[in-house]
Parts: sequence; structure tokens; C-alpha cells
Amino acid sequence: MFSVWFVGPPPEKISSLQNPRVKQLVKLRDRRPRDEAGVFLVEGYREIRRALEKNVKLVEMYFSPEWFLGENEPALIEQARAAGAQVFELSKDAFAKVAYRERPDGLLAVAPQWRRALGDLDAVVAGGAKAPFLLVVEAIEKPGNLGTILRSADAAGCDAVIVCDPVTDIFNPNVVRASTGVLFSVPLVVEESTRVQAWLKEKGVRMVATTPAAEKIYSDVDLYGPLAIVMGSEQYGLSQFWLENCDVPVRIPMAGQADSLNVAMATIITLFEAVRQRGGS
Repeated sequence: MFSVWFVGPPPEKISSLQNPRVKQLVKLRDRRPRDEAGVFLVEGYREIRRALEKNVKLVEMYFSPEWFLGENEPALIEQARAAGAQVFELSKDAFAKVAYRERPDGLLAVAPQWRRALGDLDAVVAGGAKAPFLLVVEAIEKPGNLGTILRSADAAGCDAVIVCDPVTDIFNPNVVRASTGVLFSVPLVVEESTRVQAWLKEKGVRMVATTPAAEKIYSDVDLYGPLAIVMGSEQYGLSQFWLENCDVPVRIPMAGQADSLNVAMATIITLFEAVRQRGGS
């Protein structure tokens, strides 16, 4: 079977649940071991494919044919191997131990972490034919929400996402999963709120912040030109710093008893109003 998949010798097969590599993969579910090793987990066909499409140099690739859902997995594994990843086969039980999905698809990769600074986004806000369109999120707590927000930013055509004062790790496996791998395609910066606000002001990017206390409705505000949509945390919303230092506070009208929406849903609504006003993504 492997002679069809690989140009070279077949990969090592790991069956023992006590194997050091299996133990290390389990540890990488937690932030401290991830940060110490400078890597993170990417599970799933779509997520790994998107990483490879963006030329992410995967460190390791693990697979278990007994979990495969289709016929395209071998080609993806070979692509990762050809790009320099070490490849290992896991038994069904070993893969079940390292997977974090309830129903894994037999593919798990280890990717290097990266760090971007605000200066890396200078080209994005430098002007040109298209006015910059940014999303800023503050203190998002739940990995699933952050991943969904990244996915929404990609769908809306945002030029970058800036995560301020993070509570959850951007390399959390559930962020990767909820983003469906667009973590690799949307420029992403993690920075302090004060530095982000000062940078946006310096670059002439208008900051539109969402809060239930705002007088103006989001759809009544001009969302053309250089723009940053600013969203707050699930429990507390935006900090006083952002409310005092944004250019325009806006709200989403609520007709029922609830006074706010889930932050991921509120982000989608606000982003796509900007997309509508700006003539499409």
C-alpha cells in the first residue's frame, strides 16, 4: 500500500499508547507545552490542506487509515511529506488517544507557531485601490468563538484580524478547528489594546466599536474607507478604554428580551453590513 503513497520507504508505525510521540501529542493540547515547543496541532483534512496551500512548513504528519473518511488522504499525506514533514502512521487506538475530535478523520499535523507584529500590517493599511478593512477583537474567551470569528473575517474579506489582550490562545486546537483552517490565510496579530488603538489612529483607520449602550445603529453609520470593526468579549463586551477611544460606537438593535448577541454572531452581522456598504467583498 505504501509503495503507492510514498516515493521512499514506508513511514514508521506507532501502536503503543505509551510511545513518547503519542504522549507529546497529548501534551500539545495544553498551551504551556505548545508554547515551550513553539508548535501547535492541526487536525483534519480541510485544515491541513489549507495549511499546505499557504506553504506552512508542517513539522510532523500523523495518519491512521482506519479513520479515513474518503480517498484523498494519501495524496495529502504525500504532499506534507514532500514538503518536509516527518510522517508517522498511528494505530486506530493510538490515533483516538491523540485526536481531539469526537469523530476524527485520521489526519493530524504539528505546525510551527508564528508571531506577527503590527508593523507587519503596514502594507495592508498603506492605501492603494482598496481601503483597508480590519477586525479587532478584545479579550475573546472561548476558542470556538475566536475560530468562528476568524472564519467570518475571511468570508467578509477582512485584510487582517487583530486580537487584543487575548484570554484564549490563538493556537488552541479548537480555534484551528472552528476557523476551518483559515487561521492560516487571514493575517493575524496579537497585541495590547493601547498599542493597537494608537497604531490605528496613526494610520488613519476609523475605529467603529460595538456596544449595546451606543445611540447609533450599526447600519446607519458610514462603513466606507479605512475601517476597523472593534468587538468585545463574550461576558463584558468592550473595555472602557475602547469605548472612550474609538471613533464611533454602534449597536445592533435588539427587539426581544436579550440585550446582546453571541460575539461571533454579532461580528458576522457587523462585518457583512460593512461588506454591503463597501460594494461586496
